[in-house]
Amino acid sequence: MQKSVRYNEGHALYLAFLARKEGTKRGFLSKKAAEASRWHEKWFALYQNVLFYFEGEQSGRPAGMYLLEGCSCERTPAPPRTSAGPAGARDALDKQYYFTVLFGHEGQKPLELRCEEEQAGKEWMEAIHQASYADILIEREVLMQKYIHLVQIVETEKIAANQLRHQLEDQDTEIERLKSEIVALNKTKERMRPYHSHQEDEDPDIKKIKKVQSFMRGWLCRRKWKTIVQDYICSPHAESMRKRNQIVFTMVEAETEYVHQLYILVNGFLRPLRMAASSKKPPISHDDVSSIFLNSETIMFLHEIFHQGLKARLANWPTLVLADLFDILLPMLNIYQEFVRNHQYSLQVLANCKQNRDFDKLLKQYEANPACEGRMLETFLTYPMFQIPRYIITLHELLAHTPHEHVERKSLEFAKSKLEELSRVMHDEVSDTENIRKNLAIERMIVEGCDILLDTSQTFIRQGSLIQVPSVERGKLSKVRLGSLSLKKEGERQCFLFTKHFLICTRSSGGKLHLLKTGGVLSLIQCTLIEEPDASDDDPKGSGHMFGHLDFKIVVEPPDAAPFTVVLLAPSRQEKAAWMSDISQCVDNIRCNGLMTIVFEENSKVTVPHMIKSDARLHKDDTDICFSKTLNSCKVPQIRYASVERLLERLTDLRFLSIDFLNTFLHTYRIFTTATVVLAKLSDIYKRPFTSIPVRSLELFFATSPNNRGEHMVDGKSPRLCRKFSSPPPLAVSRTSSPVRARKLSLTSSLNARIGALDLTTSSCSSSPTTHSPTASPPPHTAAVLESSPAHPAGDSTEPSPCRSPSTPRHRRYRQPGGQAADSSHCSVSPASAFAIATAAAGHGSPPGFNNTERTCDKEFIIRRTATNRVLNVLRHWVSKHAQDFELNNELKMNVLNLLEEVLRDPDLLPQEKKATANILRALSQDDQDDIHLKLEDIIQMTDCPKAECFETLSAMELAEQITLLDHVVFRSIPYEEFLGQGWMKLDKNERTPYIMKTSQHFNEMSNLVASQIMNYADISSRANAIEKWVAVADICRCLHNYNGVLEITAALNRSAIYRLKKTWAKVSKQTKALMDKLQKTVSSEGRFKNLRETLKKNKNHSSWPCSCNPPAVPYLGMYLTDLAFIEEGTPNFTEEGLVNFSKMRMISHIIREIRQFQQTAYRIDQQPKVIQYLLDKALIIDEDTLYELSLKIEPRLPA
Repeated sequence: MQKSVRYNEGHALYLAFLARKEGTKRGFLSKKAAEASRWHEKWFALYQNVLFYFEGEQSGRPAGMYLLEGCSCERTPAPPRTSAGPAGARDALDKQYYFTVLFGHEGQKPLELRCEEEQAGKEWMEAIHQASYADILIEREVLMQKYIHLVQIVETEKIAANQLRHQLEDQDTEIERLKSEIVALNKTKERMRPYHSHQEDEDPDIKKIKKVQSFMRGWLCRRKWKTIVQDYICSPHAESMRKRNQIVFTMVEAETEYVHQLYILVNGFLRPLRMAASSKKPPISHDDVSSIFLNSETIMFLHEIFHQGLKARLANWPTLVLADLFDILLPMLNIYQEFVRNHQYSLQVLANCKQNRDFDKLLKQYEANPACEGRMLETFLTYPMFQIPRYIITLHELLAHTPHEHVERKSLEFAKSKLEELSRVMHDEVSDTENIRKNLAIERMIVEGCDILLDTSQTFIRQGSLIQVPSVERGKLSKVRLGSLSLKKEGERQCFLFTKHFLICTRSSGGKLHLLKTGGVLSLIQCTLIEEPDASDDDPKGSGHMFGHLDFKIVVEPPDAAPFTVVLLAPSRQEKAAWMSDISQCVDNIRCNGLMTIVFEENSKVTVPHMIKSDARLHKDDTDICFSKTLNSCKVPQIRYASVERLLERLTDLRFLSIDFLNTFLHTYRIFTTATVVLAKLSDIYKRPFTSIPVRSLELFFATSPNNRGEHMVDGKSPRLCRKFSSPPPLAVSRTSSPVRARKLSLTSSLNARIGALDLTTSSCSSSPTTHSPTASPPPHTAAVLESSPAHPAGDSTEPSPCRSPSTPRHRRYRQPGGQAADSSHCSVSPASAFAIATAAAGHGSPPGFNNTERTCDKEFIIRRTATNRVLNVLRHWVSKHAQDFELNNELKMNVLNLLEEVLRDPDLLPQEKKATANILRALSQDDQDDIHLKLEDIIQMTDCPKAECFETLSAMELAEQITLLDHVVFRSIPYEEFLGQGWMKLDKNERTPYIMKTSQHFNEMSNLVASQIMNYADISSRANAIEKWVAVADICRCLHNYNGVLEITAALNRSAIYRLKKTWAKVSKQTKALMDKLQKTVSSEGRFKNLRETLKKNKNHSSWPCSCNPPAVPYLGMYLTDLAFIEEGTPNFTEEGLVNFSKMRMISHIIREIRQFQQTAYRIDQQPKVIQYLLDKALIIDEDTLYELSLKIEPRLPA
């Protein structure tokens, strides 16, 4: 009897040699010996399904081997240790990784192994599992079961076939019997008719004719059906059905992507954070998790069901019925209402939680998951906000291709109406959400953080780079030069303007922002803006000549610190005007609102918020206006639809002016009205303020205490309704202001100290003459004091001094003379009078024609003063930020000049108003607003070089910089009015949008130049080197934020003439190809340029800017044109009632503001004429057909 098993030892040694050399897993493991407590270290090598072990790594002959087929491997706990031995040794043994190999038959002891590291143990277990062929065995079992099942089916089929065969045989027997019976019956019939004559056989010609006729009938029938089918295929109905099916397929793909995004939100963030909230040291509470994610998990479950239903419908293609799915979805849409309603609070809770370092660190780990693709949690939380509008667009397209008699027509229309109703609610919440996202993005960029950005009432206005001039000593600028490199480098600041604060930051080399330690956060209520710093005695020329009139001052007077001044330089006069307009508008809103609040709270039962709420025209829908639920920066409901008259009324409402409304109106007014109508309205407000203001607004504006309520009514025939004088903008500041001694006035209030105190009571109504005190003026950085006392000698009067700023005054605090109590028993000053006193108290005395008593008690004075201020504010904003309107319309420019000159001719005009008007006139009259900006025509004239550089002598950096310079010059030359009305898609696009077409032409020429330069080389190596150089140029353009240049180069490299050159691409390095793929992914048009949008919203440390990466930058214009076309086609300009769709105007204005932000910030790149001459040389460009012919000549097609 054989006692041992023989095997081929030579082959085993050969396999051992292969295992040592090419084994899938090799290394030292400890193998448990027969003794229970002894382990021996061996060197193991795994090859296919055989595990060899050697005495050492250098051993040539294996000590043993194991066949692993059919085995299993599992981890085992560390064996218990005795107390003997040092504690360190026991801890080391406990940390080792133990696992056991179990063989699938009895009699074979398990193989117990251990290793030092857990990762190595897992790798060994995975390798042994693969070598055991367990998956193959399982698959074999499955296949065996299927085989047995199929054998059973075959046997069953054989039995059924036998049964059918027997039945057929029985039927054949029955048929034979019936045939015999028929034959017998026929014979009987013949015997019964012996005299029947047989008919002669049919004529063969007749048979042929019938055969031909039958063939023709069949051919005609087939031809008719073919014609019918072809006609249907070409019919509009079939084309509509094809488009309808394509829309459904696209909808399913979008739904799949949306469900995937919700899956990442729930499984990548929500559930892990729930587990973290249950840990011993939770970085976040369960309540905060619920507040952040709301009902996103329920939304995911709902859309998973909807997605499964869509996929089931595809199984029934081409019959696609969707109405019942939307019928199921519609009752559940209230969960979206809850999500949108609390989305703003969700982002706010998330911002608060990020203050916790542990939570912020944990969240960054989750966001680093590859499935997130670099997107932040805020991005995923925003996706549900845009799903309902996406459904509406899909249903709109479906209905466009669904016949009116279609069975689903009514159901789809009902679903669309319900979704539109929900979308209106969502749209009211989106603007607040976007504002919070912008604020949070900026807050994350600032290393120190900024608590004021967590205030939901903060609205982002603008951002940009300004240069801060060094310290201001004794009110004088230090002697610095604008062209100094150190000033530009060390003084460059990143500035952010909000409705209530102004942030000044420095940028580190890593791209992070740091708030200035002193003056980093400026509260606008404490600021005074000086547009044109005046010359001093020591510096007669003034800083304006030193800095080219690009500087402006912000004087800050904090209540708990010494005043200081911030001097900033703008890159150009146009940008300075834009900054000045926005800052002054924000300050005006804060000051006027604060002053109105003080006046009405102290002297009336009607406060400012109540005054606005009491006016139903500001929040109640009517036939000519419809409001949304979202509030603007003035806490007034935003307008959704309105007539042109109501929009003009809102523009000239004297109680408030929202800067977002003003920007939207001035960007889009040409869609629904003309500049002449707008100017006529402003002129009417200035000349006839009372007749141009609604009666209800006047009543509420003059609402005071009960004994004064009847005094504000104005006789419509009164001659005072006409403008006899005008007054300065409110709260204007003089450089020196003398206290007024005419009457005793106490101006104090319990308002917040940061706003300043203001209370109005009078001790007498005397109309004594006004004289001035010789008391010296207060310092520039101290609050002005208005004291009232008996008249002083006339010789003490002083001359009034010029004002500081017509639009951004400092807030004054007024006090009584020391020791004198106010006596209010004689008469009380109404809020109207208080407003007039407070806004007029600039130390100038009374203007000619009005004494103090008339000025103080005349309520008409407030309306005239506020109307003048409103007209000047709107005109200043219009002229400074929309100068193109006046450059292209000379008639409009002349009308504005006439209006301003009429204001200047007013004999009662105060210095504040005169300076404000003069500033607007100067801005409107100057022709060198764009003197520092290059134009493409100027560049072409400057590049008349005798000899242009060739491609080989130019570096990639030079090419990238000059491409970026050219792209930005072309991009910034586009006027914003060309973005309205989709003019670039019309037949007369060259006349309507010449600059957009020039941008498109420049893009094509640069792309053609890249392709032509590559094809000019005859040898493969030179072409490969040219491709690598152009890819390097594209990467440098990416670093310069010139994404238009990146797309120009990648589009050229993807042309068929170059893409097909396989031999050339084979010579290109792998690093260049990988970089090329990365650049293509960045500028890909998939998902409406999703990756490019994400890139524009990120900077170096993956934090979002409010609307873009840090300018300067050149985005791809086609991305914005796609957005504008999407808005234009999705929503009409006017409703069915003829109202202006102002929500659409707001969306268009948002995109235009983002474009203009990129346009206004120029690159600091020096022009190189030789490089530009090469880039603009059209002689180097080869047309598309010639390029492809040259490509075929270089690398012919391979034979099929």
